[in-house]
This record gives sequence, C-alpha cells and structure tokens, in this order.
Amino acid sequence: MAGIIEVMVERGLISATELKKINPSGREREALHRLAIRLGLVSEEDFLALVAEELNLRQISELPENYDISPFADISPLFLEEHRCFPLGGGGGDDDVLALVVNDPYDHLVLETFRQLFPGRRIELILAREEKISAWIKAGFLADEGPDESSDSDDLAEMDAVVGLGDDADHLRDLASEAPIIKLVNQFLTKAVEEGASDIHIEPLAENLQVRFRVDGVLREHATPPKHIQSSIISRVKIMARMDIAERRLPQDGRIRIKIAGKDIDLRVSCLPTVYGESVVMRILDRSNISFSLGSLGFPEREKSAFEEMIRLPYGIILVTGPTGSGKTTTLYAALNTINAIDKKIITIEDPVEYELDGINQVQVNSKAGLSFAGGLRSIVRQDPDVILIGEIRDRETADIAIQSALTGHLVFSTLHTNDAAGAVTRLVEIGVEDYLLSSSLVAIMAQRLVRVLCPACKEAFVPDAALLKRLKLPFAVSASEPIYRAQGCKECSFSGFRGRVGIFELLPVTDAVRSLILDSQSSLVLREHAVANGMTLLRDDGWAKVKAGITSLEEVVRVSGA
Repeated sequence: MAGIIEVMVERGLISATELKKINPSGREREALHRLAIRLGLVSEEDFLALVAEELNLRQISELPENYDISPFADISPLFLEEHRCFPLGGGGGDDDVLALVVNDPYDHLVLETFRQLFPGRRIELILAREEKISAWIKAGFLADEGPDESSDSDDLAEMDAVVGLGDDADHLRDLASEAPIIKLVNQFLTKAVEEGASDIHIEPLAENLQVRFRVDGVLREHATPPKHIQSSIISRVKIMARMDIAERRLPQDGRIRIKIAGKDIDLRVSCLPTVYGESVVMRILDRSNISFSLGSLGFPEREKSAFEEMIRLPYGIILVTGPTGSGKTTTLYAALNTINAIDKKIITIEDPVEYELDGINQVQVNSKAGLSFAGGLRSIVRQDPDVILIGEIRDRETADIAIQSALTGHLVFSTLHTNDAAGAVTRLVEIGVEDYLLSSSLVAIMAQRLVRVLCPACKEAFVPDAALLKRLKLPFAVSASEPIYRAQGCKECSFSGFRGRVGIFELLPVTDAVRSLILDSQSSLVLREHAVANGMTLLRDDGWAKVKAGITSLEEVVRVSGA
C-alpha cells in the first residue's frame, strides 16, 4: 500500500508542489504527514477521515462511561502527550484486546511500547483529535498534580536555561526519561551482560539504528531499533553517563555504574558524532567475569613458570605487547595480583583505570587537567614505589622515565602495540630510546593474543584435508585416532560455536645474548630467530598446541596470529 503522504497527494489534499516544499532533510525527525498537518497544509479532520478510510478505523470524540484509568496508572503522561495516545482498556468487552486511542496510527513506537507493556493482548487502534486526547490525559493522569509540581517544573526549566539547554535538549531529555526508552536501554544492557559481551555498539545508519554486542572479541548484531527513536536512545545513554545531551558536535566520554543481575557493572561510554548521528560505544567492565590469576589465562606451564620468576625480580622492565583487545591489561593485573604483598608498594598510572585492585595505588591519566603519563610518572617515582605499572608507553618521554625508573631499582610493567615480542625492541628504538639503555633495563617481552574457546557442548571432531595441513605447516600430525575440533553452534553458545576466550603467548626473555644483539642494533627478525633457536614458542605454535588439545580451532589461530 502507498504511504499516507502519497495517498494525500492522490486525493488532492496536498499538491506535489507543496510536498516538495516540506520535504525535510535527512536529519529531520518529524514524519512528512505530521509536518503537513503542523504547517496547515492538511487539516487534522481531513487527515483523520482519510486514515479512518484507509485503515478501516473508527473515530471517537467521547470516552466510554465508567472508564477506569487504574490499569494504566504507571504509564508516563509525558509519553502519552508526546505520542498523542490514550489507553482505553478492553475493546468491546474482550479482555484479550487493548483499545488504544491514537492521533497518528503511523507512530510505530506507540504500538511497540504497548505490546511490551501488555504482552499477549491484541492492540485495537481508535482515532481521535489531538485536543481530545490531551484533555483526557489531563483529566485522567494529571488531575491530582498540585501547584508544587508545576513550580518544580518551572524551576527545572529555568535551571536548564542557565546551563544552556535549548528546547531541543529539553525535548530529548523528556523523551529519554520515558518508561519505554528506559526499558529498551536497560534491555540492551541486561542482554549484553547476560551474553558476556565486552562492548555495546549503538550505531546510527541511514535508515535505522544498529545495536551490536562484541562477544568473545567478535561483533554480533543484537537489534535494529527504528530511526525515529535514535535520538531518544542515545540521549538516555548520555544522561546515564552524565554527558551533555545538548552537545552533539563533539566527542564525549563518560562512565556509568549500574547493578545488573545482582552484579555491579562499570560502563565506559564513548560518544562520537557521525554523518547519521552520534555513535555510542559502551565498554562493559564486569569484574565478576574477570579472573586476575596467571593460572586462568592459558599460559603453557613452561612460560607460566618463567614469567612468574620474572615478575618477582627486584628491578627491570617487563613489556606485554599486542593489539587493542588482546588481554594485555588483564595479564598485567594478574601479574600485580600475584606479587602484591604488604611489603611492596605498587602504583599504576593508566588511561583509564579499568578495574580497581585491592591494595594497589591506581592513578588515572587526566589530560584535561594536565596529568599525562610522563607527568604522572615523575610524581610516582617520588612516592617510593617498589613496582610501577604504566598503562602504555606512547612516546619517548614516557619510555625514558620508565627506563630510568627500572635502572634505579624499580620493577616496571608496561604495554606496547607491536605484532610480536621482538618487534618491541625495534619500536622503542624508533621512538628514540638508546639501545644501550634498552639492553640494560629490559627483563622480558611477551606478545599475546586471545583466541575463542570452542563450546564443549557442541564442538565437532574432524580430520582436515591434506592441502590445508600442508598450507598451515602444522607441527603435529592429525589422524582419525587423534582428531582436532571445529565450531558447530548450539543454544549453550548462542549458536556461535565458542564460549569464552583464552590467551596464546610468546615470551622472549632478555638474556645476555639478546642484550648483545640489541647493542649491535640487530633487526627484530634476527632477535626473533635467535629466540626461537633458543626455545622461544611463537604465538602460532602456542595456538597450534591449543588446537591439538581441543581448546580452540584452526581458524581461530589463523585469525588472530596470521599464521
């Protein structure tokens, strides 16, 4: 069926020329037929008569006798006013039907909201003029409101004017505070936590809003809410994160603390303006889902023993490398938890502090206030620490202070973004660190990645074909008697084939021989070959070992290590 605006043109209620004049930009939230009515191009009476004929709906001008408002007392009158709707209750005496008076039957949010509030009941739409609906809302929902509440509203409006919120921001705040929007956002948060997601992505597209969860490092689509509630959803998140909802041109960051399913959850919120609106990403920090223990990270026994010895040394630098989301921070937190004791002073400087650790002094970088990694480090070394964690070495100044701290008797942990362990040396030299300082201060470099763990309930044994084995150069044989496993998918894993993640590791101890290679300015390739010749396990080899043990799949190891 043609859209209602096209039917208006066909019936001569509005001309094609007038339609072109009211054609809104892509950012306009108001529907064309509402614009036409508001601008006086089509009367409300003509619109309702046309809709009644097109959709076979009846109109009313009076409420039924003995109408009872009590079943709907919890519904926000602000929502009813905004969407010009009024609930009547059972239609024609049928308890399975909910009669709903509307002024615009094309407002799909109204239908969706009442379906959620009254599941199992069929919605019967009835038409009425806007002024009638407003009068019924005031009589039924607002009759008990006294002058004090109006006074409070006036004070709030005056306060908004002081902080610079315009009418549009007021409107968005009201919408974002409505029960349906609050319920929808809470559903996103609850579902994401239940599925073990690490991030929620709310992304505006041309035609709709896309909501995706990152579960086990991979994005999955969750929902596609209609475009017209985009601003309300994003404003609700911004209100929760204490952001400025009137500012839609600049990036903003915020934080939400909320209890979901009995767990205290921290959400780190980032808001970024895009062509179709603001994109929001919420990082979920659920401490109950994280184990800060070296034994739970997936270390091979040999590497675990060696790493535990290294983190107990009195001084030096230990680096953990890998891309964003490879578990570097979790590994370092586990290391700090392992060595944390009453006789050690441990201080961290991070951007941001992701999890709060008992007994450890944690400092958050605050660039706006002038607290950078380098500036914070200079103050930290005057706090008499034994162990320092630097969230990331980003520049030469931070690297120099870290090295000087290590050379003056401190154990320093930090991270870098490099592809492998040997590449960390080259990276530090590139940012200006002298090779003799590196060779004197480095204790170890560890590269890591996270691979998804095969769902134990549905993983499938198989023997790969010879061509695949040859291409991957597997260091072990695969036979029918000792097969490997691949993902299948079931209800237990939301049909992804995987549940949880585990690390694969590449530990490069900085021995005297490695120090000599660093002093000779040897390339990362030479360092890597020397380390392998002396027993270092590469990322891909640790991955293959986990494939053979049935922990992960061939595809996962190839995906994260590029093997």
